[in-house]
Amino acid sequence: MESIFHEKQEGSLCAQHCLNNLLQGEYFSPVELSSIAHQLDEEERMRMAEGGVTSEDYRTFLQQPSGNMDDSGFFSIQVISNALKVWGLELILFNSPEYQRLRIDPINERSFICNYKEHWFTVRKLGKQWFNLNSLLTGPELISDTYLALFLAQLQQEGYSIFVVKGDLPDCEADQLLQMIRVQQMHRPKLIGEELAQLKEQRVQKTDLERVLEANDGSGMLDEDEEDLQRALALSRQEIDLEDEEADLRRAIQLSMQGTSRNICQDTPQTSGTHLTSEELRKRREAYFEKQQQQQDPPGHPCEKPNTSSGALDSDLGDAMSEEDMLQAAVTMSLETVRSNFKTEGKK
Repeated sequence: MESIFHEKQEGSLCAQHCLNNLLQGEYFSPVELSSIAHQLDEEERMRMAEGGVTSEDYRTFLQQPSGNMDDSGFFSIQVISNALKVWGLELILFNSPEYQRLRIDPINERSFICNYKEHWFTVRKLGKQWFNLNSLLTGPELISDTYLALFLAQLQQEGYSIFVVKGDLPDCEADQLLQMIRVQQMHRPKLIGEELAQLKEQRVQKTDLERVLEANDGSGMLDEDEEDLQRALALSRQEIDLEDEEADLRRAIQLSMQGTSRNICQDTPQTSGTHLTSEELRKRREAYFEKQQQQQDPPGHPCEKPNTSSGALDSDLGDAMSEEDMLQAAVTMSLETVRSNFKTEGKK
């Protein structure tokens, strides 16, 4: 594709682009085409003068603008036809009944020039493949052999005038290269207007993004990022609250244990300094678990009196109760002691 010459649209110079894309090189400039247009204007003026320079038709002709060119850069079919005569090429109207009667398969031609509403473009065969060289496209568009006839028929239906270029076109690098290889086109070229509109939309989106960033004090934080931050903060607050609850629970258990220790020291005669002896603690623990066992047994099934032997009791308790059960029992005992203290203080 890179070897194919393709002039893109500038102003209204589509006739110049059409000719150069057809000939595959910068063969014509606006100055040269303007010179051809002026020559055609002069020839028309001389023909009109043959009827008399004082005639109404002649004066009207002089007042009218040129029909071969205008200030925008448009050139007529006469200008294009005369420009091609320099290369020994001529144009035949493809739409004409005379040409259609020849029943020539378009694939057997070499090139076409198409016109609609003052826009000109070339369809040419390079090597063994056809290309749409419209200057309004961002690049050459590959046309398959089977699609060529349908493409031309569609142009006719849309009101295009189509001209067959007859004669030998000048040699070009793209034609020589594509005689040896065939190309594939993965992406169709866009219209230049569509590409410009897409670029404009991208610039607008970029401007909107910059405004959003400025509104966020340059932090670059978009709404989605802000939502993620809010969720992260909420989760962290939940974790902090959970940690606080756990800390409160630990403090409550600690206070209740302290209250239990004080009660034991106040209510029980101490026989060994300021603390209960291990034998007294064992007896209290034995009495507590005996009471718990009696509460758990159903009515009518009195529990057997446990062996009060120190070794047997400690062994049975060690086997029957897990550390979790013992912790739960200790907490329950502490809470009962706290409630008992509250009742004692109330009576006082």
